[in-house]
Amino acid sequence: MVEPSRVAGWFERFAGAHGGARRTTVEPRRVTVHAVDGATASVDVPFEPLAGEPAEHEGVQVDELVAHLDRPRRVALLLVRLGGYSVGVALGDRIQLSSTDRRLVHARHRAGGSSANRFRRRRDGQARVALQAAADAAARVLLPELPEVDAVVLGGDRQALAQLREDRRLAPLFERAEPAVLDVPEPRYAVLEEAAKRARCARIVVTDPA
Repeated sequence: MVEPSRVAGWFERFAGAHGGARRTTVEPRRVTVHAVDGATASVDVPFEPLAGEPAEHEGVQVDELVAHLDRPRRVALLLVRLGGYSVGVALGDRIQLSSTDRRLVHARHRAGGSSANRFRRRRDGQARVALQAAADAAARVLLPELPEVDAVVLGGDRQALAQLREDRRLAPLFERAEPAVLDVPEPRYAVLEEAAKRARCARIVVTDPA
């Protein structure tokens, strides 16, 4: 993931390492730099679409992408892992409001037998309580702000997020969520701050020539 201020330099170094750049393809949802040796470097545009008409330029031309990434946005963040969550709204890199909490959820029990079944039921109950707390926080903090945000960014454990999707209250959040899900550790306030920064970064995928 590359910060907006470093994107142009990254592509210039990519071109230099691959014999130069033939052209840059700019589309509403993707920007691709094509190198002389056949390698490509592509970015699926976050907060799509990119303004303007599709175009092709000679060499490296990513000014539109950099300006798009660098534009201040108000973003709702929903980070959840089993046993913890952090939700908030950020303007640029600054968190404006948030809620973070951790709940006890025991690790999986590897042994068998009736004691393992009791442990599993207890763990499942802990997980339900933790996810309910995350859903309640998202509804309380994020839903009232939804009309005033530019995007929703998700992060954390995909299974936990999938269970949150079942809460009908949160349907408007998931409908507006960006496709990319941030990989984050146990959610804490510091993790929420870092997620706000990462939400604005470019995820560059390099394909080497066959």
